[in-house]
Amino acid sequence: MVGPEYQGVESIYGENSFNESLMQESLPKTIFKEFKLVQAGEKTLSAEVAEVIANAMKDWALQKGATHYTHWFQPLTGYTAEKHDSFISPNPDGTVLMEFSGKELIQGEPDASSFPSGGLRTTFEARGYTAWDTGSPAFLKKHGRRVTLCIPTAFVAYTGEALDKKVPMLRSMDALNTQALRVLKALGYNDVKRVITYSGPEQEYFLVDRDFYESRPDLKMTGRTVFGTMSAKGQEMDDHYFGAIKDRVADYMADVNDELWKLGISAKTQHNEVAPNQFELATVFSSAGIATDWNQLVMETLDKVAHRHDMVCLLHEKPFAGVNGSGKHNNWNIGTDTGVNLCKPGKDPHEDARFLLFFTSIIKAVDIYAPILRASAASAGNDHRLGANEAPPAVISIFLGDQLYEILEKLVSGDKVESREGGVLEIGVSSLPDLPMDVTDRNRTSPFAFTGNRFEFRMCGSSQSVAGSNTVLTSAMAEVLRGIADRLEASADPMAEVRDIIIENYRNHRRVIFNGNGYSDEWLAEAEKRRLPNIGSTVEALLAYLEDDAVELFEKHKVLSRAEVESRVTIYLETYSMEINIEAGVMREMAERLIYPAAAEYAEKMAGTIKGLKNNGIGCSRQEELLMNLGANLEGLLEAASNLGNQTEKALAIEDEKAQAIAYRNEVIPAMEKLREFGDTLEKMTDKRIWPYPSYEDLLFTL
Repeated sequence: MVGPEYQGVESIYGENSFNESLMQESLPKTIFKEFKLVQAGEKTLSAEVAEVIANAMKDWALQKGATHYTHWFQPLTGYTAEKHDSFISPNPDGTVLMEFSGKELIQGEPDASSFPSGGLRTTFEARGYTAWDTGSPAFLKKHGRRVTLCIPTAFVAYTGEALDKKVPMLRSMDALNTQALRVLKALGYNDVKRVITYSGPEQEYFLVDRDFYESRPDLKMTGRTVFGTMSAKGQEMDDHYFGAIKDRVADYMADVNDELWKLGISAKTQHNEVAPNQFELATVFSSAGIATDWNQLVMETLDKVAHRHDMVCLLHEKPFAGVNGSGKHNNWNIGTDTGVNLCKPGKDPHEDARFLLFFTSIIKAVDIYAPILRASAASAGNDHRLGANEAPPAVISIFLGDQLYEILEKLVSGDKVESREGGVLEIGVSSLPDLPMDVTDRNRTSPFAFTGNRFEFRMCGSSQSVAGSNTVLTSAMAEVLRGIADRLEASADPMAEVRDIIIENYRNHRRVIFNGNGYSDEWLAEAEKRRLPNIGSTVEALLAYLEDDAVELFEKHKVLSRAEVESRVTIYLETYSMEINIEAGVMREMAERLIYPAAAEYAEKMAGTIKGLKNNGIGCSRQEELLMNLGANLEGLLEAASNLGNQTEKALAIEDEKAQAIAYRNEVIPAMEKLREFGDTLEKMTDKRIWPYPSYEDLLFTL
């Protein structure tokens, strides 16, 4: 039964968002109409329009209790950033006015010197500029007692280079729009004015009790447990997946939903995930620009609300060894401003031809640009997941489902396919057989699965921005559509050309189609025969961005310049090395200052026990054997910790980013794994009452 204090979703939804409905209500009709043209890319934003919008935005924010505003952006740190300025403007008489101009709305100038630039500028060149993203609504955030107006923005250098994750994605969306419109117009769809890239991330996360978290230096410093042995029970019973949600977690989820709904973020689905204390939250589809902003706010909200409930939200891709890690499935498709989903079968022969054209173009794009699609999901945390029999393998493949696969195979081979009308299927003449939205069971082992009206890219890590994968997918699709548009525009018979392109796309790129078990050794062997890339580590994956075909793709469509690509690779390699360096440092401290003293204390107690037993004439061979094992592992722990320190120092001294990252991958990580073996062995042998930090049993089965 719902209490009297309950507020319906309709009454709170979007109350902290300066959304389209509110803009239409608060702006003059002429201003709103012009702003919509700006959003559609048909006009540039004038100073006059910006001034009116800024004033309306300020009045709304002040009514909601706001005192400050900020340009909210997404630098290459992977987090969000904000610098707060108050609305106050002092008067000579000692009073203040609350002001916010169109100029302040459109552009900001935060100090950019401490944000990573990857060599695009020197440190003393501190200026960076934020520019209002008119496609994403402003919103309110509460910081302690203060309310702040947040304006989603892009972040660029003084010279115009992108310093964030959002600018390249917006550029790629424009590129795809340009090329897709050319294709659609060649097919006679003259009513379409814009093609939109859509995204719908599914966010996985863990929750742990805050007291336990505070007692784990590794969780606090790195977001994951660098030591820890699995409890007697893990996820093998499958009893947590979709299980009944505990009251404490349900209360947390309710607060998360309220916060997100107030922001106008359509939190839709929530459930228990596979691992103990693991959960998922998914939002409704939206344009990729808004979806990227929303997902950043989702992650921030999950973290913030957890603290209110004396819990901590873990977004690391692999917080615990022995149970599933967390990913972020990025559901992706493209559609028109007339409401047509270009990834969905149509209702007549012409629409089905259009669907097959775009569908097989996606297959081609994924096959050609698989290395950089893999790179878009590369991170130190995600290396623990990909290819580890719990997440998609590191080999990029596409799952179509048996029905669609059979249709395409027969079309290519010239075999007959029965049409919806009962005759033989001919592209553009008769219709595809009826395909239900869920054309087959979902394949959880596929990195890129077709799910009836969209594709699900399942490689993204839980802590990552979806901007990276969206940028690659959208850029790759833009390039494939460019070639198709060239052919269609030059053809005297576009529909005949469409038939040829569909068959060529599938015939030449069907090597990437795989409907089976992506975790199997047989598939890895088959993938090698098909010459599909199997990129196992972040370091190797990131270097794919520097290949000529990748740079050419981004430069051709004005998504990223060579300098911008190179700067990103530099930053990502440095980030990888720094993350491993921090993990190694935490491991060594825990080993020497926590694990060794606790295990040594237990060994000393055991030695005393053995002495007492012998004095009483009691045999204790098993106890002596345990003590010897304790001593050997204590010695091994110190030796492994020392070796880890040496390997870390060597890697840290390397100046070249690529060589340094390789050293961390090939030398430091194996040294960490060896140290963990000794630490985890000692945990199993030592009295739990003196073990210095909470166990997996505490972390995963207490909420």
